[in-house]
Amino acid sequence: MAPNIAPVQTSQQHPKSTTVVIIGGGIVGLMAALSLSERGIPVVLLEKGKLAGEQSSRNLGWVRKTSRAAADVPMATASDRLWANLSKRLDADLGYSQTGIMFLAASENEMAAHAAWKKSVDHLALDTQLLSNREIDSLVPGGRGNWAGAIYTPSDGRAEPSLAASAIAAGAIRNGAIIVENCAVRTLSLSGGKVNGVVTEFGEIRCDQVLLAGGMWSRRFLSKHKVNLPTLPLVLSVMRTAPMDGPTEIATGGPDFSFRKRLDGGFTISQRGAVKAPLTLDHLLLGTRFLPALKHQRHLLRISLGREFFSDLLLRRGWSGSQTSPFERVRTMDPPVDAGINAEAMRNISAAWPIFEHAKIIETWAGMMDVTPDSLPVVGPVSQVPGLMLATGFSGHGFGTAPAAGQLAADLLTGDSPIIDPYPYRLERFEG
Repeated sequence: MAPNIAPVQTSQQHPKSTTVVIIGGGIVGLMAALSLSERGIPVVLLEKGKLAGEQSSRNLGWVRKTSRAAADVPMATASDRLWANLSKRLDADLGYSQTGIMFLAASENEMAAHAAWKKSVDHLALDTQLLSNREIDSLVPGGRGNWAGAIYTPSDGRAEPSLAASAIAAGAIRNGAIIVENCAVRTLSLSGGKVNGVVTEFGEIRCDQVLLAGGMWSRRFLSKHKVNLPTLPLVLSVMRTAPMDGPTEIATGGPDFSFRKRLDGGFTISQRGAVKAPLTLDHLLLGTRFLPALKHQRHLLRISLGREFFSDLLLRRGWSGSQTSPFERVRTMDPPVDAGINAEAMRNISAAWPIFEHAKIIETWAGMMDVTPDSLPVVGPVSQVPGLMLATGFSGHGFGTAPAAGQLAADLLTGDSPIIDPYPYRLERFEG
């Protein structure tokens, strides 16, 4: 299952040429298309399946600065400013609201970690607060947890994944961008080692530059061109409830549950302390790069060896522009929901806030995230392939930072002054 996405009338054309081709119709690629089209840059965005059909519509909808790596907070802060004006910019309701985000601490050690993070970003002048258990009860009433405290950022917020990407796409189209669904890019077209187009399943499109915003598919696409992007897949299972009364408008994350109010009156719920890690061949190829992250996050991972391993093996790792690519064989990655993890989430959330005992679950889904070793994305050029730019590897954080990430990619493509310093996001940090 996947959430229903607001429909967009995309193009049936297959252009012969343009200035920039964007590969991938997730929210980051769409924001880049919007930013480029607003500058009058001809741009064609190609999506192998449906716009936002994968993680861009399956995420939790949180727009947060809290607990991000300090190097990533400027992108999140810049995105806050863009989110605040995006509905007016697009003349559409994205469900965005700065209702705040809170992370609860079950122990003094967890509270100390929150305090350490706050200290690490004090120079950025955020409105983040450390809260006592009494203050938690005031802001999120009706609970029966004895929390050690919480970290809370009032200026964090939320938006609706089922609305946002579609509105961004429609805005880009109004500005002249051409967006084509069900059109897989098989490979880059190169001349003298430099990009001069892309080869799609329907033929070639000439262009000056390419932006790859392919999410979890980016690693496989780049491997065709001998570019190594270290990412591994993680799967998050999610639920939504029917409209119901709830404890707060503040999106709240406990150690083993999370909830946030939706525009439709229900709640989006997940087991924040458990993500599925289906083993693939890439785990053998990249495992050592992820050891530092595994040391700190092993308790979150539900590692499994199953059909995902064999399905991955069956997808091509080598193909030509005249051959059917993996991106045509799997138009949309639709991982199965882990019913056990979702059941845990409901037990945990109901124990903490009894009002959720009466929640009616009306939809479940799962989404696959592309995670880098440091959980930061890659936004920047590929030095060994001139003309190729990346905006990928968002590690489950891409929805909230998409406005600034897409604009940063557009800035780098056009040579304009970047909205933030791109240095933390360079691909070269993974070399060696």
